Amino acid sequence: MDLTQILIGGIGGLLLGLAGAFGYLFVAKRDAKTQSQRLLDDAKRDAETLKKEAELELKELRLTQTQETEKEINKLRSEIRKQESELDKKQATVNQQVDDLRKQEQFVEATQNRLKSKLENANQRERELQEILDKQRQQLHKITGLSKDDAVERLLKLLETELAGEMGGRILAHEQKMKEVCDAKSREMLLVSMQRFAAAHTAESTTSTIDIPNDEMKGRIIGREGRNIRAFEKETGIDVIIDDTPGVVIVSGFDPVRREVARQSLIKLIADGRIHPTRIEEIVNETHAEVEDMIRLKGAEACQEVDIHGVHDRVVENLGRLYFRTSYSQNVLRHSVEVAFLSGILAEMIGFDGQLARRCGLLHDIGKAVDHEMEGGHPKIGADMLKRYGEGPEVVHAALGHHDEIITEYPYTMLVATADACSASRPGARRESLERYVKRMEELETIAREFAGVTQAFAIQAGREVRVIASAKDTDDKKAAKICRDIAQAFEQKLTYPGEIKVTVVRESRFVELAK
Repeated sequence: MDLTQILIGGIGGLLLGLAGAFGYLFVAKRDAKTQSQRLLDDAKRDAETLKKEAELELKELRLTQTQETEKEINKLRSEIRKQESELDKKQATVNQQVDDLRKQEQFVEATQNRLKSKLENANQRERELQEILDKQRQQLHKITGLSKDDAVERLLKLLETELAGEMGGRILAHEQKMKEVCDAKSREMLLVSMQRFAAAHTAESTTSTIDIPNDEMKGRIIGREGRNIRAFEKETGIDVIIDDTPGVVIVSGFDPVRREVARQSLIKLIADGRIHPTRIEEIVNETHAEVEDMIRLKGAEACQEVDIHGVHDRVVENLGRLYFRTSYSQNVLRHSVEVAFLSGILAEMIGFDGQLARRCGLLHDIGKAVDHEMEGGHPKIGADMLKRYGEGPEVVHAALGHHDEIITEYPYTMLVATADACSASRPGARRESLERYVKRMEELETIAREFAGVTQAFAIQAGREVRVIASAKDTDDKKAAKICRDIAQAFEQKLTYPGEIKVTVVRESRFVELAK
C-alpha cells in the first residue's frame, strides 16, 4: 500500500514536472517568437532607412553628374562659339584677300594692256627709225664713196687713237682704287685679328736680383776664403756679384736657364741657412732637375695652348727655354704664342690653313733658345734646328724669313712676319711703347672727366672701351645719353687711334647706412 502510494505520488510528481516543463517551453517559444518578430521589424525599418539613404545618394550623384555634364557642355559650346568666331574672322580675311587678289588681277590686266599698246608703238617707231637709218646710210655711202666695212674700220681706228690715252688714265685710276681697298682690307684684318686675341699687356721678365735678410748673409755666401762662392759659380756657370748694395745679391750670366737655376738655388740656400760646397752641389742639382721639368712643361703647355701636335721633344724643350728669355722686356714664349694665334686668325680670314700658320708662328723664334750657344742670328739657327727635327718647309722658311731678310717663298712667312710686327708693336708689349700706351689711357680718362656731371672715368681693354660714371644727382637719362655722345665725338676729334672705342656711361646712386 505504501509502495503503491509512493509510485502514484512519483508518477504524479513526474507529470507535474512535465507539465511545468511544457509550460515553460511554451512561454519561452512565445517570447522567442515575439523577439524574432521585433528583430524582423527592426531589420525592415533599417532596410527602409538604408534604401531611402541610397536613393538620396543616387539622386545627389545624378544631380552632380548632371551639373558636371552641363559644365562640359557649356565649355564645349563656348569653344565652339570661339572657333566659329575665329572661322568667321578667317573667312572675312580670306574674302578680303580674294577681293584684293581680284583687284590686283584687274590692275595687272590693265597694266599688260597698256604695256602691249606701248610695245606696239615702240615696235612701230623702231621700224620707222630703221627705215630712216637705212636711207641715211645709203645717202652716206653715196656721199663718201666708202663701203660699210671700210667705214667701220676707219671709225674703229679713230676711236682707238682717241681712247688710248683715256684707257691709260682709267687703268691708273683703277689701280689706285684697288690699292686703297687692299690697304683698307689689310688694316681691317690686322685690327680684327689683334682684337680677337686679347693677350696680357704685362711682359714677364727674368730678374737676377736676389733679396737677402741681412748683410751678414753676404759673408756666408762668400765663405771662408771664397770657397762657397767659387763652388756656387762652378756648379751653376753663373757669376755672383756681391757689392756694397745693402740687402741684395746679383747673379749674372748670358744663359737665361742657368741664371734661373742659380737664382732659385741661391734663394733655397739662403732660406736653408746651410751654405757649404756639398750642400751647394746638392741644391744646384736638385734645382736644375726642377727647372728642366719646368722647361718641358712650359713647352708642352704652349703647344697645347695653340693646338699643335707632333712636335719633336727637343723642339718642345727649346720652346720651353723661351720662357726664361726676354726681348725688349717681352717674354719670348708668350710672344711666340701670341704670334701663333695672330697668324692662325689671319690665315683663316684669307682662306689658308690656320693650324699650319699657328705652327709657323709658335716656332718662328725657336732659335733664341740657343742663339747664345751658337754662331749666327736666331732666324738661321732656328731654321736649321727645325729642319733637323723634321718640320715642314713652310715652318722652316717662316723661322728663317720672318724678319724679311730673304725672298719669301711661302705665304705663311708673310703672315708670321706680320703677326710678329703686330705682337711687338702693340701697346704695352715692349718697354719703348709702354709710355705711349699709358699716355693714351690717361688722355682717354682726362677727356671723359672734362664733361659736367662725370665723376669717374676708367679706360679698359687696352683703351678699346671707356667706362664713365655720371652723378645721378646732376644728370638724368637724357643728359647721360648726351654726355655719352659728346665724349665719343671728343675722342674722334682729339685723338688718333686704331679700330673703335666703346663709351659706356653709367648713372650711379649710392646709399650708405651704419648699423650700430
